[in-house]
Amino acid sequence: MHIGLPKEIKDGEFRVGLVPAGVHELVSDGNAVWVQKGAGEGSGFSDQEYAAAGAKILDAAEEVYARAEMIVKVKEPIEPEYRRLRKGQILFAYLHLAPLPELTRVLLETQVSGVAYETIRDQYGSLPLLTPMSEIAGRMSVMVGAHYLQKPLGGRGVLLGGVPGVRPGLVVIVGAGTVGINATKIAMGMGAQVVVLDVDLNRLRHLDDLFFGRIETHLSSPYYVADAVKKADLLIGGVLVRGAAAPKVVTRAMVATMPAASVIVDVAVDQGGCVETTRPTSHSDPVYTVDGVLHYCVTNMPGAMPRTSTIALTNATLPYARKIAALGLKGAIREDPLLRDGVNTYAGHITCQPVAESQGRPYTNLEELL
Repeated sequence: MHIGLPKEIKDGEFRVGLVPAGVHELVSDGNAVWVQKGAGEGSGFSDQEYAAAGAKILDAAEEVYARAEMIVKVKEPIEPEYRRLRKGQILFAYLHLAPLPELTRVLLETQVSGVAYETIRDQYGSLPLLTPMSEIAGRMSVMVGAHYLQKPLGGRGVLLGGVPGVRPGLVVIVGAGTVGINATKIAMGMGAQVVVLDVDLNRLRHLDDLFFGRIETHLSSPYYVADAVKKADLLIGGVLVRGAAAPKVVTRAMVATMPAASVIVDVAVDQGGCVETTRPTSHSDPVYTVDGVLHYCVTNMPGAMPRTSTIALTNATLPYARKIAALGLKGAIREDPLLRDGVNTYAGHITCQPVAESQGRPYTNLEELL
């Protein structure tokens, strides 16, 4: 198969779809890999490393898209990339289509097979391709929040770990999944007080055991969320519903009760955000204020840590990319039926039910099209 690796152009996105070691594996399998010049520079991988791994370097993204049967990316295509997609291509990337009706329309019109990292499940029901970026974003969320709590940056001037004689800052984490667990690790490491809310008692039990009862947990309900939010120095949103838009767990009325100059980091922004006042931001313009509360809602947080992120991402995605390249998408699905969950669009149809429901579009079972 001809595989294309274009340079990411989203604001502040320094990751790349594959490291040279991943390219070497694909080339060794008999595939041709076309890499756009400079694609890996943001993650610290040179064109020379890709060439040594067997890739062919092309000057322009248009050339990569024109030659490739499968495009391997990190983030979903943005508007300048839409016209480069062509009929019958496989797009293997984070897509987060639920809040992106325009991209969905383009994928349907071009009949691109959109295989989304974030909806592929494994035999345990977890999301193995989303997990590494959720781990990074969860850990970053506390670091970013602590940064913006500084008074010169508009925060309320609270040190999360406190000092002797001064109480630590309070970090409230909504969602006890991968983001929530990793945010809790960092917040606890900084010495903060931590409150975690989730709708799943078993997740809360797991966190209670993991942190030896040193965190406060609550079953998520409007009452408990509102009570925790109004006390938070830092609020982290980590709610995920696979493939669907995130529910608005934290309302604008709740945000208005938070201490002045407190900080919200909504990691769920990729799926629309779990805070009602969330809107997408970028690394070049990351924060805004609503009701006196700073909001950090960057849609590609791990892009700021590209070296770690790109290696972690390739570790997770490469086995799937190799399987698709070797067998084609239909053959890969036959061999690994769990890959079916990753196919969000196929032959001009939406084949991921949560995406269809989020956008009010028709849903087609992929089995009917294969």
